[in-house]
Amino acid sequence: MTRMIALISAMWLLLGPATAFAADETKEVKIRPDIASVEVETTDGAVTIERIQDTEHEITGYFAQTSRACPPFCIQPFQVAEDVATIGELELLDMLTDPDAMVIDARTVDWHAEETIPGSLNIPYTEIAGRLDELGCVGSSATWDCKDARSVALYCNGLWCGQSPTAIRAMLREGYPAERIFYYRGGMQSWKILGLTTVEGGL
Repeated sequence: MTRMIALISAMWLLLGPATAFAADETKEVKIRPDIASVEVETTDGAVTIERIQDTEHEITGYFAQTSRACPPFCIQPFQVAEDVATIGELELLDMLTDPDAMVIDARTVDWHAEETIPGSLNIPYTEIAGRLDELGCVGSSATWDCKDARSVALYCNGLWCGQSPTAIRAMLREGYPAERIFYYRGGMQSWKILGLTTVEGGL
């Protein structure tokens, strides 16, 4: 646990307050007291991430649901694997604005197409072991060389969703460095509970 906290702290110090973070005193609902929005690059151009300004807003529909049958929808552990750091929204926003990092939506294509976090790339958990070249590894699914692998954060639908943990374990089995993997455990449900911007995913 101490090592995980140190990793997150080091990442924050390394990245610092990204230039894509913007203050706006006219916004009542901010991301942090000094930051109202974050601009991220997507395949469709720049998108501004901010929180919904309606202080009476409540989520409805699928992500308002509290209980799902377990299995398969069981609560996921805080630490998905040794040396893989679990992060929250502020750290994920840092990674979204860092050109050397990647944020991976590990859900299936249909979920991604409906709604996703701006700036994330969809690599379904069922495919990720064969697509590590997109994350900086060299070789093939037979033998990957991941010494130059990028720092990546993975997420799925929420605290009860096993898709991103499954993807992370597959990456580790293929030799991806654990210290370059970050797990956004809250996923889409936590992102939406905080009223943060979502977009339709590209196919």
